[in-house]
Order: sequence, then structure tokens, then C-alpha cells
Amino acid sequence: MPESLPARPTVSAGAVFFDDQGRVLLVDPTYKQFWNLPGGGVDTGETPRAACLREVREELGLIVGVGALLVAAWTPAGPDGKLYFVFDGGVLDARQRDAIVLNPGELARHAFVDPDEADQMLSAPQRALMTEVVAARAAGHTRYVELAEAMHAR
Repeated sequence: MPESLPARPTVSAGAVFFDDQGRVLLVDPTYKQFWNLPGGGVDTGETPRAACLREVREELGLIVGVGALLVAAWTPAGPDGKLYFVFDGGVLDARQRDAIVLNPGELARHAFVDPDEADQMLSAPQRALMTEVVAARAAGHTRYVELAEAMHAR
């Protein structure tokens, strides 16, 4: 029997930000059909938190801290799966919201939307992830989830 090799999942990290009305920040990637949370791939040698901060800076032009890890999620995407790390970006004040400058090579637009509206803008896996993120933030603790079921829906 051949010796099995360890999995090498792709890894992404992002943040969930809110405005003072409780709306969530979503971004519209130029290279995807659906909206998403700000974030992206973790580079070799980079931690998920460092990748999150870099991606927020690159995509939104914001230099901000992020809080606790809200969700670590696994999906069966790709040959070895995909891991998502979503950090709590907190509430962006008016000055921070006004300072958002999108990277035009990656993002077409951004919007702060009510959670119900977000459901219509996200793919099935991202909707499932957002549900877990909101629940983790409300509960005040990190959640680990496997989003295999969501991968088979729209």
C-alpha cells in the first residue's frame, strides 16, 4: 500500500467589517461572479492574520488591525480542500469608510449591506460562511466548520 501524503489545501484569509448601522462590508471581485468578504490567498511563509491585513490593505487601501479569529472553515474545493480564516474587522468609523480606495485590478465596487441583502449577493459557500461568521461574532467565540454541503449548491 502506498504511503499517503499530507493534504496541501489552499488557504485564504479575510475580514468581516461592519458600519455603525450593523451592515456588513462586501466587495465585488472583478474575477468572480459573486460578491465576497475582503481577503484573499495566504502566501508562502505568511500567517493567515498577516495575509488578512495585507489583503485588506491591497484591496481596500486600509491599514487597520483585526480582532479575533471568528471562523476557520474547510471546503472540499480543489484536490486537497480549501481553508478559510475569517477575522473580526470590527466597525469601521466614517473616516475609515471614506478612506476606502479599491484596487481596480481586483475589485469593481464595495457596499455595506444588511445581512438579508448579503444573502442575495453571495454564492452558496459564501452564504454558509457568512452565517457562521455572524453567529461566531454574536457568540464571542471562534467556530470551526466544514462547508461541504454548501459546495453543492449555487
